[in-house]
Amino acid sequence: QVQLVESGGGLVQGGGSLRLSCAASGFTFSTYAMSWYRQAPGKERELVARITSFSGSTNYADSVKGRFTISRDNSKSTVDLQMNSLKPEDTAVYYCNAHRSWTWGHMADYWGQGTQVTVSS
Repeated sequence: QVQLVESGGGLVQGGGSLRLSCAASGFTFSTYAMSWYRQAPGKERELVARITSFSGSTNYADSVKGRFTISRDNSKSTVDLQMNSLKPEDTAVYYCNAHRSWTWGHMADYWGQGTQVTVSS
């Protein structure tokens, strides 16, 4: 049974920091790209940061570059998102995502239940 369980969300003042963590189970974690998405009220879900499976290459949304850092620990099947210099516009529900594509076209996508991040001004 696949599970992605996020933790670490909460309320923080602008300029503060939070660290989100996602614990994965039920699939071969090291072979999946891991991402954090977020969805603010009335807006579409957007990609925040992604880290690839083996090389650990990362990419970020322009809005969070230089402030957020994604990392993974394949030995623990966890992926973290360190968020610094938080702004009110970072307020959203943050979701952990696992993704893998196979050469023959098959894809797998798993999602966590989300964790609320609220940044006060």
